[in-house]
Amino acid sequence: MIQNLKEEQNKSKLKWFYLNRRQKTLFTIIVAAILLLSVVVGGALLDHDRIATNLMERNLAPSLDHLFGTDWLGRDMFIRTIMGLSLSMGVGLIGAIGSTSIALIIGMAAATMGKTADRVLSWLIDLFLSVPHLVTLILISFTLGGGFKGIVIGLMLTHWPTLARVIRAEVMQVRSAEYVQISRRMGKSRWWIAGNHIFPHLIPQLFIGFMLMFPHVILHEASVTFLGLGLSPHEPAIGIILSESMKYLSSGMWWLAFFPGLCLLIVVRTFEAIGENLRLLIDPVRANEK
Repeated sequence: MIQNLKEEQNKSKLKWFYLNRRQKTLFTIIVAAILLLSVVVGGALLDHDRIATNLMERNLAPSLDHLFGTDWLGRDMFIRTIMGLSLSMGVGLIGAIGSTSIALIIGMAAATMGKTADRVLSWLIDLFLSVPHLVTLILISFTLGGGFKGIVIGLMLTHWPTLARVIRAEVMQVRSAEYVQISRRMGKSRWWIAGNHIFPHLIPQLFIGFMLMFPHVILHEASVTFLGLGLSPHEPAIGIILSESMKYLSSGMWWLAFFPGLCLLIVVRTFEAIGENLRLLIDPVRANEK
């Protein structure tokens, strides 16, 4: 009897380890969110005086005192990397919010404003999809003179087409629903139906689309800044750090590019993990799978 009691206790303990997909998804989202929040808070709390020039400690390899080493001016690369990630995430947040808003407006307009508007806006979506994001982003940023304004506007205007196409398809599906048809027969206006019936249905798609767009926005911002058409060289952005480090790789200072690039990859993959897990979380079929 004692042995049976122990077996039941062991089984109850093992139940904590055998979680369904929804529980595993929530756990993954919480861990990823804590990681990203720590980067943002850390970058906001760090002072620019922490990356002041110190020629007495220049070109130091990674150690306990300087986890990511120091650069040719003696600046701590760990602090520069955290501040650069925080800055890139801030720029990416603005760009992703703007691009998501454009996708919502164009997607809803294409599906609700009639056949002519649908043809014109669908052609516009296909036009932007036919050109790589990075090429259009470089052209827009260069035209606007680069800097914070140029890169943010470029990010807003280049990442909306895919999400706009998804929203258009969702709106066309919802507007054919029976309750929407009943509201239209009762004399409700087109804008009332869009605000009360269609938009609430789009909120999950918008949020997941935003989370999946965010990592691409951050990567493209870092790429354009790396080419010298993005943020100012005086800012501790990841693109600036990687661009400056290229001149010193041949001297054996590998840590200048390795750690910032690795941290950027981790942040991007973390955002992608959150987006993918959120998509699984709202799926009623796959969410409770083992």
